[in-house]
Amino acid sequence: MARHTDPACKRCRREQMKLFLKGSRCFSPKCPIDREARPPGMHGATRTKQTEYGIRLREKQRLKWFYGLLERQFMRYLELASKGSNTGDELLVLMERRLDNVVHRLGFSPCRKGARQLIAHGHVMLNGRKCDVASVLVKPGDIIKVKPAARSLALARLNLQQSGEPTPDYLERINSEEPEGKMNRLPTRGDVDPRIADVRVQLIIEIATR
Repeated sequence: MARHTDPACKRCRREQMKLFLKGSRCFSPKCPIDREARPPGMHGATRTKQTEYGIRLREKQRLKWFYGLLERQFMRYLELASKGSNTGDELLVLMERRLDNVVHRLGFSPCRKGARQLIAHGHVMLNGRKCDVASVLVKPGDIIKVKPAARSLALARLNLQQSGEPTPDYLERINSEEPEGKMNRLPTRGDVDPRIADVRVQLIIEIATR
């Protein structure tokens, strides 16, 4: 499985904003955005004004890194989104429907990277069957449950206790003792994670389709 291997905090510094890639560390004094604001690289402090292309590229990278996607995955979602009536909204809805995002937003994992690890290690069940593919698109009516094993349950319960984020309206947390959730309906633009809701999707479409 392909994955990012570069330092996660370096991506936040590049975008000059928190992308919440490392769970609780992003809220601690150790967060590099709070300690060192300049972009990475020896010329990070003296960068010139961004070009029109650079502005669009940064928006694309910001959205892609926030959800933990690689370039090929992102372009595949963009192609799927282009078949709908509103490409921008459809793209964000597809991102929200990913299994790793759903696991995170239900509170079973402190970040999307952690959710992908939970899924890859077989701790998550989708509709009663083990699912180890983080990119699966969850549908309305699907049940997401933590595997009924002592280690899996202990990990998910700990994350639920530490999670201070509310569950979005399109998801429902059914059981906290044996962590289980359900997708009640398809997400909309208003259900997108508020930390990325201000992304300018039109700029992303412009750079990705040129």
